[in-house]
Amino acid sequence: MQIPCLACESRFRPDDFFRACTDYNRGLDLVSWTCPTCGNRDDLRVLPGELGFGYPSKGRFDVHDRLRVPGLRRQRGDLRLDISLDAGSWRVHTRVRQLA
Repeated sequence: MQIPCLACESRFRPDDFFRACTDYNRGLDLVSWTCPTCGNRDDLRVLPGELGFGYPSKGRFDVHDRLRVPGLRRQRGDLRLDISLDAGSWRVHTRVRQLA
C-alpha cells in the first residue's frame, strides 16, 4: 500500500509517510505531516482504518477527504499518538509549546 500526498500526488510507503509526521495536537486530535517531496504541509486525523485530511476550524478539526488504509490502528497517549499498521509502528509526539 502507498499513501499519496494530496498536493503533488507523490506516493509513499507507510514507513516513509508516518516518519514525515512532525507533531500531534491532542486537543484537536490531529497530526501535522510535511511531504518529503514537495514540502506541502497537511493536517490529518488518524482513524481506525483510514486517514482523514482536513483543516482546523472554529476550535475543531473538519475532515474533508478520507483515505482508506485497511488495518490502520491508533492509540492516544498523554503527549503522543501511537500509530500501527501491519508490523510497523510509529510514535508522533506532541511538540511542547512555550508561553510567550
